[in-house]
Amino acid sequence: MASPLRSRPELTSVPTSDVTGPAYESHNLSVDLDSSEGARRILTGVDLEVAQGEFVSVLGRSGTGKTTLLRVLGGLLDPTADSTVSFRGEPVEGPPEGAVFVFQNYAASLLPWRTIERNVDLGLEGKVSKPEMRQRTAEALALVGLADRAKDYPWRLSGGMQQRVQLARALAVRPSALLMDEPFGALDAMTKSSLQDELQRVQERTGATIVFVTHDIDEAVYLSDRIVVLEGSPATIGHRIDVDLPRPRHQLATKELPAFLKLRRAVYDTIVDVHGQAGDVA
Repeated sequence: MASPLRSRPELTSVPTSDVTGPAYESHNLSVDLDSSEGARRILTGVDLEVAQGEFVSVLGRSGTGKTTLLRVLGGLLDPTADSTVSFRGEPVEGPPEGAVFVFQNYAASLLPWRTIERNVDLGLEGKVSKPEMRQRTAEALALVGLADRAKDYPWRLSGGMQQRVQLARALAVRPSALLMDEPFGALDAMTKSSLQDELQRVQERTGATIVFVTHDIDEAVYLSDRIVVLEGSPATIGHRIDVDLPRPRHQLATKELPAFLKLRRAVYDTIVDVHGQAGDVA
């Protein structure tokens, strides 16, 4: 059966024709955070390059600095003075234009007194005209399958639908990059699978670059073009794994491929080798 999403409107991302080189690039990236014992180094010497339109997942057990890395890329946290971080060729010195966060805690990110469409409007208010805001919001809601729920309130929606609203809000600003911090981690398995496929279609239609933090090995292999594994304390990138699986991907057909199973095993063995046990990585 053909997917009903095929008839949904196309939402374009920030134009990248004037941008050459990687979307993100970091050299010698290190981060110190305050602790009860003083400054503690969380990340050290992270060299990372993310190509335009690439989907990169970041794996590693809790405490290795996955979210910290994402916050630096999003301009929400400053690295050490000797670090360099750039987005689309410009130094990251604050939240860069064209990069948007999508968090795991979807409920806390939505305003319960606003309708779904008014929640999606948030990133556009004061930046575009009202007619353009209405058009972008409608397009974003249609893209994530919520066009018929625009007048509802968040508390009327399931957890999966609320996460779709957060994704729609990000898409409405037409980002060139999505920074996603375990966005599906709190959802049940079926809803999680559905949103994974939704995210694939969104990326295909928008060409957005995605940096995706997860604990789920299957999710990382299924979604990614490349996986990076953080290891050590302080952490750095210990492994980079290319995911050469055909697209579009399908929950059953792709996961039955020998190549998928081989990659899943390779990533699992890497995590176990790095940490001595699988720990909190699924």
